[in-house]
Amino acid sequence: QVKVVESGGGLVQAGGSLRLSCAASGSIFRINRMGWYRQIPGKQRELVADITSGSSTNYVGSVKGRFTISRDNAKNTVSLQMNSLKPEDTAVYYCKVEIGFDWNNKVYWGQGTQVTVSS
Repeated sequence: QVKVVESGGGLVQAGGSLRLSCAASGSIFRINRMGWYRQIPGKQRELVADITSGSSTNYVGSVKGRFTISRDNAKNTVSLQMNSLKPEDTAVYYCKVEIGFDWNNKVYWGQGTQVTVSS
């Protein structure tokens, strides 16, 4: 079994910064893609950013230039540095970890961490 744990959420004023971290542990033979998603009540969970095993990154347009995703393959961790935060970034942020390969993998989610940006 694989466990995914996020940390680093909180309350911040608009224009501020937060750093989210996520660690995967357990029966891991290979981590494929890792990513951060967010969800607000009544809306679908949306991709914020993800990163491949080779460290290629992908961002949703609204966070480009403000957020940076990175991973440490040796520690099975992924982080999201969030700068210039806006009230519309307020959401529960979830870490997603794919164990396996592009063509065959199993997905694990963390429990979520709340990010609140006040205006």
